Amino acid sequence: MADPDWLIVRRGEAPLVLGMPHTGTDIPEDLAPRYVSLWRARKDADWWIDRLYGFAAELDATIVRTTLSRSVIDVNRDPGGVSLYPGQTTTELCPTSTFDGEPLYLPGQEPDDAEIGRRSARWLAPYHAALAAELARLRDVHGSAVLYDCHSIRSHMPRLFDGELPQFNIGTNNGATCDAGLERAVEQACAATGRSLVVNGRFRGGWTTRHHGRPETGVHAIQMELACRGYIDEPDTPDATNWPTPWDPARAAPLAAELRAILTACLDWTQNDHPPRQ
Repeated sequence: MADPDWLIVRRGEAPLVLGMPHTGTDIPEDLAPRYVSLWRARKDADWWIDRLYGFAAELDATIVRTTLSRSVIDVNRDPGGVSLYPGQTTTELCPTSTFDGEPLYLPGQEPDDAEIGRRSARWLAPYHAALAAELARLRDVHGSAVLYDCHSIRSHMPRLFDGELPQFNIGTNNGATCDAGLERAVEQACAATGRSLVVNGRFRGGWTTRHHGRPETGVHAIQMELACRGYIDEPDTPDATNWPTPWDPARAAPLAAELRAILTACLDWTQNDHPPRQ
């Protein structure tokens, strides 16, 4: 059966799957009038991530991404609504506010539990089914497969974290979602760039890495949260006139080259260093 038009799957043969849950900006026509503004509903997208990782097809990686705005449903959240970071500020399965705390919906237009369930069945479940199918396909061929979940966020977000976010934020849920050797390979590749990094800091991996990462079965998942300053200029105060910053391939090229080296490290690990599948 063909993939739905909101779900884009680029199938490759290398043992590497890139997840892109937040690159979309589409908002269904029937939902659009319920938002305070469409700009606000798109504000927290992982801007230009699909373009930043545009080289991944040259590595023959599989890419699974959604064109749907995360404000409709965040497919990187626990479908049961359980917080990924208890005690810390985060947004919901169907967000009602932006990362800056601004309301997304007009008063009384927020989705209720029944609607959240419908959105989850329509969009979240098929997205993760596609990821699972591609990971199983590649693991069966290669013996193991890596899920690399692609994200980005503005460098300064006081509601979510203090100070300036490191450039590379590697998340493996404290080592639970992948083999230690893969985590080490990615960390070393990030360190080689000379940019700032942290492993399992503020972002330890979302639902995608925690749900699919099962090292004992040969599926190893890792999240990469990038600070946006690595590839676009960030305004001090984002508004509809200055955010998102337009895509500039030349501005992004240095970080893209470093990300190529990071993904190559993932592939090298699968080919040379991964433990036998149980």
